[in-house]
Formats: sequence, C-alpha cells, structure tokens
Amino acid sequence: MATGSGDLIEGFGQVDKTVGTVFQYVLLAATMFGLVTLAVLLVFVANDAIQPLTADPGWHLAFFLTLVVPTLAVVGSLAVRDSSALTFGVMAVSLLGVSLLFSGGVAMVFIDIVSPVTWFGYLFALAVPSALVVGLERTRRLPFTVKLGLTTVLFYLSLFGLPGPAGGVVGAPTLVPSVPAVFSTLPVLPVDWVLLAGSIGLIAAAAVGLYAKTLRDGRVGALAGVGTLALVAGCAVAGPFVGIDPVPATVLASVTVVPTLAYTIGGAVSRPADRPGLLVPVVVVGGALVGALVVETMGYAGPQSWVDWQFLTSPHSRNAVDAGLYPAIGGSILLMITVAILAFPLGVGAAVYLEEYAPDNRFTRFIDVNISNLAGVPSVVYGLLGLGVFVTYLGQPTGTVAIGGATLALLILPIVIISSREAIRSVPNDQRQASYGMGATKWQTVRRVVLPRAFPGILTGTILALGRAIGETAPLIMIGAPTVVFSLPTEFSAKASAMPLQVFAWASLFASEDFYTQAVPAGVVVLVSVLLAMNSIAIVLRNRFQTEQ
Repeated sequence: MATGSGDLIEGFGQVDKTVGTVFQYVLLAATMFGLVTLAVLLVFVANDAIQPLTADPGWHLAFFLTLVVPTLAVVGSLAVRDSSALTFGVMAVSLLGVSLLFSGGVAMVFIDIVSPVTWFGYLFALAVPSALVVGLERTRRLPFTVKLGLTTVLFYLSLFGLPGPAGGVVGAPTLVPSVPAVFSTLPVLPVDWVLLAGSIGLIAAAAVGLYAKTLRDGRVGALAGVGTLALVAGCAVAGPFVGIDPVPATVLASVTVVPTLAYTIGGAVSRPADRPGLLVPVVVVGGALVGALVVETMGYAGPQSWVDWQFLTSPHSRNAVDAGLYPAIGGSILLMITVAILAFPLGVGAAVYLEEYAPDNRFTRFIDVNISNLAGVPSVVYGLLGLGVFVTYLGQPTGTVAIGGATLALLILPIVIISSREAIRSVPNDQRQASYGMGATKWQTVRRVVLPRAFPGILTGTILALGRAIGETAPLIMIGAPTVVFSLPTEFSAKASAMPLQVFAWASLFASEDFYTQAVPAGVVVLVSVLLAMNSIAIVLRNRFQTEQ
C-alpha cells in the first residue's frame, strides 16, 4: 500500500497523495465559490424585494426574541443530541411552508379559473370509466388489444361525449353527452365547498387512511380516513368565523393541514425516539404567532415589502405600486398542468419502449443520439418549432395556454425521456429475471416490477424538468404569448402570460426605476420560491420512495 508520495503501483503508475489532496481542496473551493456567489445574488434580490431594514427596530427585536432565539436554541440542542429528531422537525416545518405555497395555487384555481362544479364533473367522468376498466382487467377472456380499445372509447365518451352529425356547429345536439355536461345540468347540486370536500378532501382522506394502515392496521386506517374527512369539513364550516371563505378553507385543510398533521402524528407514532423533533415546528409556529401578537400590540411597523398580499392578488398596473403578479401566477399554473399532461405520459412511455421493448439496431441508436442532442437545443429553437408547427402549420391562435403548454412540453420531453430511461435502467436485471421465472409476462414485469422501482427517479426527473419549463421565457415569446394580461385565463384556448414573461415586461417594457428596482425583484423572489418548492418536493418524494424500497 502506498503511504506517501512517489510510490509506484503496477497499472496505476506514480501515486502522489499530495496531488490528490490539492485536487480535493480545489474542488471544495470551486463548490463553495459557486454556492456563496449564488447565495449573495439571492440575498441581494431578496433584500430589494422584502426590504427588511425598513422595519422598526422594535419589530426586529420582537421577532428576534420570540422566534429566532428559541429556534436556534432548539435546533442547536437537537443537532448535538439527536440529529434524527432534528431532521424530523425540520421536515415538518418545511412541509408546512411548501404546502401553504401550493394550497394558495390550488385555491386560486378553484376560485377564479375552474369552478368546483366543473372540476367535480371531470373527476367523476374519470372515475366512471376507471371502475369499468378495473372490471375489464379482471376479465381474462378478452385479449389485451380489445381491453385497450374499450378503455380508450370509455374514457373519450366519458370526458367528451359523442357529437352529432353537426358537431362542429355551436349549439348542435350531441348523440352521447359527456359526464361533466350531464353533471352540470343536474337541478340540485351541492355547494362548492362540499364538492371540494368530496373530491380533494376525499383524496386526502384516502391517502391518510392508507398511511395509517401501514403504521397500524386497517381499522386505524379507516378511522384516520373518516377523521380526516371530518376535519376538512369542519375547517370549511369554521373558516368564515376566522375570515376565510369555505372554498379556500377546504383547500387549505386538504393541502396543508392534513398532510402536515399526518406527517407529524405518523412520525411521532412510528418513531418515538424522534418525538423531541416536534419542538421545532412548535417553536417556529408559536414564535411567529407570539411575535406577530407583540408587534401588533406595540404598534411596530414591519418591512415595506413588495412581496405582500396585494402583490400576489392584483393584476398588472402601469403604476409600480399597484402592480401585481396574480394573472401571471394563474397562467403559469395552467401552463404547468398542460405541460405535465402532455410530457409525462409521452416521455415515460417512450422511455419504457426504448429500454424494455425496442431492439438494439441502427434505428434505435439513431433515436438515442437525437434525443440526447435535443436535450441540449436552446429553448428559443423550441419556440420557433412551436410557432411553425402549431401556429403556422396547424393554424392555431398564438399565445394560448394550449399552444404554450405544448411548446414547453416539447422543450422538456427529451429531459423526461432521458431521466426516465436512466431510472428504468437502474432497476437490477435480476428482478426482471425473477419476475419472468415466476411466470410473469413482459407487460406484467414492466408494470409491477420495473416501473414501481424506477418511479422515484422518473418522478424526480419530471418535476425538475417542470421546474425548468416554468422559468422559460423565450419559447413563450416566440409563440406570441402576451407579456402582460389583466385577467386570469379560464380555459386552455385563452391567452395567458406567465411569471417569467411578466418579470421580463417589468424589466424591459416598463423599465422605470420603481419597476426595475422593486417590482422585478419581487417577481423574481416569487418565481424562485416556486422553483425551490418544486425541487424540494422532488427530493422528498425521491427519498421517500427510496426508503420504502
């Protein structure tokens, strides 16, 4: 073994530990330089957007004593005594913050974009054929191609119906109405919050029930599911008493309260040694509430932040003080929904075919090389492609949600394919051979062995690709998306802007001092917060599935 510099090992040549040590520290220095530079940039932008130094000294002192000091004390104590408990507590606080961010976006969708009646109608339209598909799956007499055809027809008829001979004429009768159309014409419908509680609330209750079942048993899981649904309904009823309408109260309970409580209670029950970590969310939330109460009582003025409720809920204005990001946030949400619908099934399907079914020949190798090349093509080229194919060739209107989503889906499709292929390739081949040895078919092996093992990597790659798409500006400019809109898009054929486009407009078209130094940093902070939230979800889901496996 070489113990110093200058030792000669056969096959490796001269081994010099000094060079290796220097190389290690050079890499460390380069990494730290990049991280510090990025941190300084983010702090600079956040300072312009939030302006913390404009607050009264008493405001800083109040939150320092009620929030910062107790949090540092608890975190420092747990870091020394029990790092696992600290991780549990930090994850609970992070889940609360990220879920609050996403609950705001979901509430926006159901308040101003899609009515709960329409949402429930489409959800019911998916549930009806899904139940029939399960029945077809249990029928072994029908061949797979017949099952696939019947499934496709059922989903199409359920979602879109069957138009009559004059289907292209507005108001023409339909031969078979769609399930959402029939549902929306019912004479008696529940109120909006009941429909949401019966959809997203029921989904949350089912997830909590399954989680509780894995911790204890089926009876506890059923009780947890029923209790979760009752909690969602109770929050909707109690919301107006604290100034929150029933619809956002239902969304807040389903997206934020339920996941946070399920994680903290489940972690405390399954890992008793990590229970001291519950002090972290208690100190953070309690300290923030106590600090707010002290500040309100003493009358201390807070920071003159541009990232406030008015900025998040107002449309664009030619006056920087009144300008807001609300329509752009809604446009970004609809664009991401469209991108996910188009890119995820196509990308994963292509990856499964290329890895599990495609033969190794010149054609598939040609496809491999082109997919890798397409992943590095500049985004403006995809904008030109979307303009040429969707607008010029197909004659679709410019700047709509559908065209923008399709263009961004083309942009991230190679990334989704590559990340999905890497995840599928990482599944050990021994597991495939074991499945074949037990008599499983190729499709059964892919569905029940390969995809579940590869799902964490597929999900991580897809979410990171969506994070890239949400920050793109050039493709949307090329397809004629408006940089400024004053109302939320309510359908996929409506014109929509996005957060990067709105920030670009503030920095270029409205390049006054107030817009450039205050509104632009505020928009960047909101966009970066969304990107960090999406990336954190990708990391947590990946770690979660890897732990389960």
